[in-house]
Amino acid sequence: MYKILIVDDEIKIREVIREYAEFNGYSVEEAADGMEAIGLCKLNDYDLIILDVMMPKLDGFSTCKELRKFKDTPVIMLSARGEEYDKLFGFELGIDDYVVKPFSPKELMARINAVLSRKTIIQPTTQDVMVFEGLTINIPARTVTVDGEKIELTPKEYDLLFYLAQNCNIALSRDKLLSDIWGYDFFGDDRTIDTHIKNLRNNLGPYRDFIVTLRGVGYKFEI
Repeated sequence: MYKILIVDDEIKIREVIREYAEFNGYSVEEAADGMEAIGLCKLNDYDLIILDVMMPKLDGFSTCKELRKFKDTPVIMLSARGEEYDKLFGFELGIDDYVVKPFSPKELMARINAVLSRKTIIQPTTQDVMVFEGLTINIPARTVTVDGEKIELTPKEYDLLFYLAQNCNIALSRDKLLSDIWGYDFFGDDRTIDTHIKNLRNNLGPYRDFIVTLRGVGYKFEI
């Protein structure tokens, strides 16, 4: 049984989500603010976190940033703010989906089901560790080093880099990257890919140019 943590300062919203989630067979725990959520996540493992943005003590963005220091748990963010900037900022922090309030509980369940059923498709490879000049990619260990220094990436940034590297010198469309990494049922759009590529390049520093933009198509890892 999947275990979900609902983090929202509005008790009525938590109650509605709990009712629908339990009806769909999920185990549910609740937190009223970001600080409480972080404490629970240090003690327990969850399969998914539903995280509100506007909360007392610690807002959703700050909470997500703290959680990403020690957990790779998928996050669906809830917010009354539907501006593109807020959505992109959330994806930069490593969230998996963004739902704008007011929302349909049935749609939220569909998004929860999509995130939980999504599995990253990584092409088989005989190389567990790949070295490109000073860039080392260790897939089993999920580590990346740049000139000997380990860099920290979000879960989706790791998946994206691994996929690009394993398909080295192959042109990959945005649609293919979305379907193979985020899943066919992902609710986002091409800007999600572009945002993650931008962040990934920034983290790769001197080796950012390994990721080549194919105008009108997508991207490829080129050596």
